[in-house]
Formats: sequence, structure tokens, C-alpha cells
Amino acid sequence: TGTSGRRQPPCSTERNDNMGQEVAKVKKILRQQIREAMAELTDQERAWSDGELIQRFLEHPKLAEAHTVLLYYGVGQEVATAGLIQTLLDQGKTVCLPKCLPEYQMEARAITALEDLVPDQYDIPAPKDGCPVVAREELDLILVPGLCFDSRGSRLGQGGGYYDRYLEDYEGVTIGLCREDFFQVNLPREPLDAWVRFVLTEEGQVWPMTQPID
Repeated sequence: TGTSGRRQPPCSTERNDNMGQEVAKVKKILRQQIREAMAELTDQERAWSDGELIQRFLEHPKLAEAHTVLLYYGVGQEVATAGLIQTLLDQGKTVCLPKCLPEYQMEARAITALEDLVPDQYDIPAPKDGCPVVAREELDLILVPGLCFDSRGSRLGQGGGYYDRYLEDYEGVTIGLCREDFFQVNLPREPLDAWVRFVLTEEGQVWPMTQPID
């Protein structure tokens, strides 16, 4: 008795799993759309955008306060950062770049010159094995890569999840550079997605200081 023949509503775990799958699908589609749109940028447009974004970053007061920073080496449609890396080395800052580890983990390693970088498994310049590891808590500021960001500080990355894992519980300053044309109002988010405290565009700056509300 007591069986009506009706389907029971899914449990909360099933609902969360389904929602997570839907968000992942939306992010995958959006990621492809943005990559295709970015590929349409001319060399001149990209160079202008890169220059403005790097200048915004160099003028940021949080960078002036930072002694040890984690940058990334921009490839493909990302902001070109080789010049930025050299500039901060010349300023005497401790400059680190990410080195990918198994199981989608990463670590920060300090370099003293661009010659300390060699292509990794993704063909992205990364620190050589001999470069010293710098503990995450020693990093004053992390420049976080992303295809785009939104007004809450949420980011859409490349899909590997390296930074989502690395930034979990990180309490230092995080900054994202986003081309204005690709700045989003509200990106789809999953619970473990990383977010940043500051988003810089060519035109201005957004300060999402508290954790985004899902």
C-alpha cells in the first residue's frame, strides 16, 4: 500500500548533479563562442587591448604593494604577458609562473629571467625543474588567466580547473584581465569555480570585493 505509481521527485543530490551538468554544458558552449569571437580580432586590435590591460595592471595599487607575484605566460588569444614578466623582474619583484602537476594540480615557481622558461605538456612556457617552488601563502598577488570575467569577479577559464583548485582558500590579492568586448554581466558558476577580487578592462575597473552570490 501507499504506492501511487507516480515517480518520486529526485533527491537533492540528483538535482545538484543535473544542475552541475547543465552549467558545465553552458560553459562549454560559451567557451567555444568566445574563442571563435576572439579569433576574429585583428593583430592591431589585440595589441592595443593587450597594451591597455597591461598598463592598467601596472598602475594597480595592489601590484605596487606586492613583493611576490604569480603571473601567467599568455598564449593563443590570452593577453600577451612576456613583456609584463620582464618589467616586473626589472622592478626587483619575485616573479613566479605556474608549473602544471599531475591530476590537474599546479605550483608556483620563481624565475629570474625569461630564459628560465621551457614549453610544458601544453606547449606553454613554464619554469624549468630547477626553479624554486614558492609556497602559495608566500604569494602576495596572483594574476589569474581567463577567457573572460564578469562583474562579480567570476571567471571562465580554459576548462582544466588548475586555477580553481589552486585558488581554493587563497587569501591574497587576485586580479583578472578581461577584454572589454568580452566582459560579462553574469557568468554561469559552479561551486568550486575560482573568482577574483579585481577585474581590469581597457576601459575601467570593477571591484567585486566579496564572494559572488550564486
